[in-house]
This record gives sequence, structure tokens and C-alpha cells, in this order.
Amino acid sequence: MSNLILQASRAAKFAQRKRTNQLATLLALSAMAFGLFWLFWILWETVRLGLGGISLATFSQMTPPPNDEGGLANAIYGSFLMVLLATCVGTPIGVMAGIYLAEFDTKSVLASTTRFVNDILLSAPSIVIGLFVYAVVVSRFKSFSGFAGVVALALIVIPVVIRTTENMLQLVPAGLREAAYALGAPKWKVILSITLTAARSGVITGVLLAVARIAGETAPLLFTALSNQFWTSSLGEPMASLPVTIFKFAMSPYENWQKLAWAGVLIITSFVLLLNVMARILTRNKI
Repeated sequence: MSNLILQASRAAKFAQRKRTNQLATLLALSAMAFGLFWLFWILWETVRLGLGGISLATFSQMTPPPNDEGGLANAIYGSFLMVLLATCVGTPIGVMAGIYLAEFDTKSVLASTTRFVNDILLSAPSIVIGLFVYAVVVSRFKSFSGFAGVVALALIVIPVVIRTTENMLQLVPAGLREAAYALGAPKWKVILSITLTAARSGVITGVLLAVARIAGETAPLLFTALSNQFWTSSLGEPMASLPVTIFKFAMSPYENWQKLAWAGVLIITSFVLLLNVMARILTRNKI
């Protein structure tokens, strides 16, 4: 009799756990479907409205005045130049700082302080960085400039690359380092040829994610590079960028500007999507 009661109790508990599991699975799937619905709706609207503004003129002509023909050539070039330079400036600093934290100094007060400050920069709103660069660079030189935009974007790249580099280097097995030291290799050679090489896919992934983040930043550029309706290659002058142009054109009442704004949204979305796909491919081979 007691065995029958015990079996019935176990069966009741099993049925309750099964119902709880089914409920949790249903809620998880519902949340996923809810998120995917909005994601695909956004992508669909971006493609539907963006394709209408894509043409050869979009990539070959300057931003036009209201109710006139034109394109986004200067904005695309400005964004490409500032993102490229910010990546070239921020990536070496971030990689070297990440190497220092993972290989040379892991538990000191300086390392803990650096990680704390890096976490603050990671979570800081980009508009705060834009205001900081405005106060330090733009106000000092009395002019908006592409150089100030590069500085602001580089400050966003650095903490992302630091965190990624440190985490990827910490995943490298200690046995690889010990084997290299046993062969008489110096520390700099071990880091360059062993640990950094082993973690290169993860480090590159972090750089690509940082580029994807700064490619769509608007707030820092509003306070630094501002905008320019004409083509300019000088970093000492206000420079057009795709996010700021999208912001300005999307808020306007002019139909041609709105079409170009959606075209710019599609260009940025495609670029960020490509970078994320590349990051996913590289992540497959990380340690």
C-alpha cells in the first residue's frame, strides 16, 4: 500500500514538473516569437522603404537641397572615413590594454581600476562621450570637425576592444604559455606568437562588433563632426556622416529627403548585418 502511495506521489510530482516545463517552454517560445516579429517587421519596413531611395545617384551625388535630386555620397564617405580612422586609433590601444590586463597585470590596484573605468565607458551613453569631446576638442578649437568625430568614435571603440581582448586571452589554455616558456621563448614572443595568435578570431570579432556599434552612432557626431552638405576630405572641417544625415532628413517634411533617409537606413543596416555575420563566422573558430 505504501509503495502505491509513493509511486502515486512520484507520478504527481513528475506530472507537475512536466506541466511547469511545458509552461516555461511555451513562455520562452512566445517571447522569442514576439521579439522576432518586431525584428522582421523592422527589417521589412527598412528594405521596403529603403529600396525606393537606392539608385546610382545615391552613391555618386551630394546631399541635395529640399525638393531637388541628389544622393548620399558625401555622407557615406564621411562615415567611412571617420569609422575607419576611429577603428585604426582605438583598436591598437584596446588590444594593448587588453594584453596588459590579461598577461602582465591581472590583480593589482591599477588593473582593477582600469577594469572599473572600462566598465563605466562600456555602459556610458554615447551622448556623454560626445559632450566630453565637444568640451575638450570642439570648444578649444572653436570649430566642429571630422577630427573631433574620430576622437569620439575612438573612445567608444576602445572599451569594447579592451574587454574582448582580455576575455579572449584568458580563454587561452595556460599549457600553451608554459610550453613556449619551457622552450626558452621570451614573454613578448609568447604573447605575439602563441596567445594572441590563438585568440585572434575572438579579438577580430570584438573589433568588428565595435565597428558595427560606431557605424550607427548619431549623438557623438552631432556634438563633434556636426554635418556638411558638401564633399570634404579635410578632418579640420565639419564633415557629413550617414547617421546625422539620416536624423536630419528623416525629421524633415521634404519627400526627397525622407527617401534618402530610408536609403541611408538600409545602407547602415546592411553594413551592420554584414559585420555581425562576419563576427559569427569568426566566432565559430574561437577557443
